[in-house]
Amino acid sequence: MPNLPNPTELAIPAFVLLMLVEIWWVRRRDRRAYEPRDTLTSLALGLGSTVAGALTGGLALAIAFWVYQYRIFDIGFAWWAWPIAFVADDFAYYWVHRLGHRVRWMWAAHVIHHSSQHYNLSTALRQTWTGFFTPGLLVSLPLFWLGFHPLMIAFCGGINLIYQFWIHTEAVKRMPRWFEAVMNTPSHHRVHHAINPRYLDSNYAGVFIVWDKMFGTFVPERDDEPIRYGIVKQLGSFNLL
Repeated sequence: MPNLPNPTELAIPAFVLLMLVEIWWVRRRDRRAYEPRDTLTSLALGLGSTVAGALTGGLALAIAFWVYQYRIFDIGFAWWAWPIAFVADDFAYYWVHRLGHRVRWMWAAHVIHHSSQHYNLSTALRQTWTGFFTPGLLVSLPLFWLGFHPLMIAFCGGINLIYQFWIHTEAVKRMPRWFEAVMNTPSHHRVHHAINPRYLDSNYAGVFIVWDKMFGTFVPERDDEPIRYGIVKQLGSFNLL
């Protein structure tokens, strides 16, 4: 069994650097683009989420290993299993994310990620502290039962989260058409964070936007309708609690 690092922890310096670059870039055009209090709230929520993950991650991994012992295939860490595991994990993420918007119990945990009325790279770090207490893990359990090692799926999940960091920005307008057709992009994810009626509850993808196109939840960004961010009933507060 390889000694796999935590990819999100390794990416933290890059996260900080990219946030600083984005702040410099967007504030050249609009000094109101980055609200310092909102950014600090997002960073504090991200720190709390990291602590919560450290406290509950062991139990989640124990559940995954318990299911893994009943696996029907012994996939192991074969080279060909990695891309399959990554796609399978992203497919599971799509459904967890979709349920996170459609099931009130899960939305109660996920809503914090959407609570900012701003949209920038710091928003990506605005994460829940209570995700473990929702049934979202159940969606991923079939992956372990099929034979994907829990550490392999955890590593793929970390890469997935790293990818999703860069799509939380308004600094990037559109990617090339072929890329927009397959991958999740800032344009697609801006729609996901919008509260405009035409945009609500769409674009749940993590890495591959094809899931939304397959299951009828894809909505393209329109240039004639500016996006409004946040939640339908805005909190109107920067208070962490």
